Amino acid sequence: MVGIVYKSTGSWYTVKSDNGDFYDCRIKGKFRIKGIKSTNPIAVGDRVFFEVETIGDDTIGIIDKIEDRKNYIIRKSVNLSKQTHIIAANLDQVFLLVTLNNPTTYPVFIDRFLITAEAYHIPAILLFNKVDSYDEEELDEVKFLAALYRNIGYTCLGISALTGKNIEVVKEMMIGKTSMFSGHSGVGKSTLVNAIEPNLDLKTSKISQQHLQGQHTTTFAEMFDLSFEARIIDTPGIKGFGIVDMEKEEIGDYFPEFFELKQHCKFNNCIHLDEPKCAVKDALEAGEIAWSRYQSYLQMIKGEDENYRVDIHDEKK
Repeated sequence: MVGIVYKSTGSWYTVKSDNGDFYDCRIKGKFRIKGIKSTNPIAVGDRVFFEVETIGDDTIGIIDKIEDRKNYIIRKSVNLSKQTHIIAANLDQVFLLVTLNNPTTYPVFIDRFLITAEAYHIPAILLFNKVDSYDEEELDEVKFLAALYRNIGYTCLGISALTGKNIEVVKEMMIGKTSMFSGHSGVGKSTLVNAIEPNLDLKTSKISQQHLQGQHTTTFAEMFDLSFEARIIDTPGIKGFGIVDMEKEEIGDYFPEFFELKQHCKFNNCIHLDEPKCAVKDALEAGEIAWSRYQSYLQMIKGEDENYRVDIHDEKK
């Protein structure tokens, strides 16, 4: 039988067969995908082949093969930093939820997420959530940040999962597609999914006032069929986003505004550090490239973690 993985708990997988039935499945023996060392060899969104077995009163599926993936999105594993974790596979698009505060989504996190999506050929959309909760100064900050990414070419949308602002626009963008929703814990993913499809009634949780961070409400990635011919993958809140398997020479190619200028650099192997006549550095000096983006880039090619926060208004000293 053939089906799509709708939920993964690490040891058990919920698979929807092509005939529409759901099966609890396990992996047959040691299952590894060539070229990928990950904590989860099978991810939500994978198409798999499985056989059904009856053990006592239980019917379970045994997964013995996976179809080639169209794409997938991957990050460093939280507990095993040398390993990786595939968040989801076979995506048509990803939505990254961004909040100005409660919790804060820093530009370096946005940039790491976006270049990973670029590297794996997945269109990314930025949703600036909780716009109903901001004062005028904070709304200006959101508009500034959205304009920064919109100028690069990303679709940016201000939304409110609570008031319903632009929820219908998001739904229109999802029709006929498999979409993943991601972001920090507390940015409102589950609230947004409930606003899009109230019948799902996903668990939500309040922000921790002590640390201004979200509580984990989604434990495992899970896909849902929606009533308007769309699929959604809800993911656990992500604290950090470590990039995986990228050589420093290629990282700049996943910054669209860098890649566009690369042909004008003096050296075709320019990595935009100290090389003479670098078009990217010239654009940075001219204010045509955001300093926060360049700082994110420097962190990535130097292998630094993302705990160093870059303010979007920082100026080059």
